[in-house]
Amino acid sequence: MRFTFRQLEYFVAAGQAGSIRQAAERIAVSQPSISAAIAHLERELGVQLFVRHHAQGLSPTPAGRRLLREARLLLDQAEGLHALAGEVSGQLRGRLGLGCFVTLAPMILPELVAAFTRATPGAEVDFFEADQARLVAALRQVEIDLALAYDLQLPEDVCFEPLAALPPHILLAEGHPLAERPLLTLGELAPLPLVLLDLPLSREYFLAMFMREGLEPTIAARSAQQEVLRTMVANGLGYTIANVRPRSGLALDGRRLVRVPLAGDHPPLHLGLARAESLQPSRLAGAFAEHCRQFISDSYIPGMEAPDFAQVGQARPDAAPLSTGSSGGG
Repeated sequence: MRFTFRQLEYFVAAGQAGSIRQAAERIAVSQPSISAAIAHLERELGVQLFVRHHAQGLSPTPAGRRLLREARLLLDQAEGLHALAGEVSGQLRGRLGLGCFVTLAPMILPELVAAFTRATPGAEVDFFEADQARLVAALRQVEIDLALAYDLQLPEDVCFEPLAALPPHILLAEGHPLAERPLLTLGELAPLPLVLLDLPLSREYFLAMFMREGLEPTIAARSAQQEVLRTMVANGLGYTIANVRPRSGLALDGRRLVRVPLAGDHPPLHLGLARAESLQPSRLAGAFAEHCRQFISDSYIPGMEAPDFAQVGQARPDAAPLSTGSSGGG
C-alpha cells in the first residue's frame, strides 16, 4: 500500500467539506498538506478524485464518490480496531466525532470537552460546528457520532435526549428605553427593529412566535453569527430574541447588553444529545453521553447562566427519556 491513513483522512475531509480551505479549517491542518495528499492519491490510484472549480471548491468525480465511500469505511474500520484495543486493555480510547449547534459551541464545548478528555486521556474529540439542518445531515451520513443540538424539527431517524430547556428572552442594549422593564411582550416589540438570527430552522422558530400571536416583526437586520447579532444590538440597531445565555453581559466590542424575560407561553428550545438511530453508540460515545448527563441540566449548563423559569412564570420542564423524532418550536 503506497498511501497512508492520514492521506485518506485528508481526502475524506475535503470531500465532506467541498473545499480544501474548509477542510483545512475543520481538521486544523494546512491547505497544502491536503492538496498534496489528494494529488498523491490520484497518482497512486490512477484516477481523478475531484473536479477543481476556480474559487468554488471541489466536486468529486464519479470515481471520487465511490472511493470516498470506501475510504470512509476503511477509516471507520481502522478506528474500530483502535477502540477494540482499548476495550481489550480496559481503557476508553479512540476518536469521537462531536457536532454542536453553532451558537452553543463557544460556550458549551470548551468546558465540556476539556473535562471529558482530562477524565479520558485516551480519547480524541473532533469538533464539527454547524446549524441544525447540517448537524442532522452529518449524523445521517455518519460523519459524526453525536451532536449537541436542539429539538428543532428532528426527523424520525434521529434519536434525541433532552438535557436542559432554554426559554427565549429579549436582548437589548444598555440604556435602551425598555431595558429596565421586568418583562416584555411580543406585542410591544413587534413595531421595533428586530435583529434576527438567520440560521435554517432557527429563524422559523423565532418568526413562529409572532405568527402565533397574529403579529409581524419589523426585521431590520439579519445575521447567521450570534456575536454579530449581539454587537449590533449593543450598538442600538435593534433588539434580538435568543435562547442561549452567555455568562458575559458584554458584546465583542465591550458594549453592555441587557437580558429581559419574554412574557407569554413560548415553547423553549431543549438542548440535548442527538444521534442517528441506525448507529449503535460506541463505548466512547456512551461514556461521553453519560458525561453530558452529569454536566448539563436545567440548573447548570457549561459556559451559560442557567435559565430562571420562575422569573417568567414557567414551570421547569422535566427531562424526557431518550426518544426518536422529538420536535420543538423551531
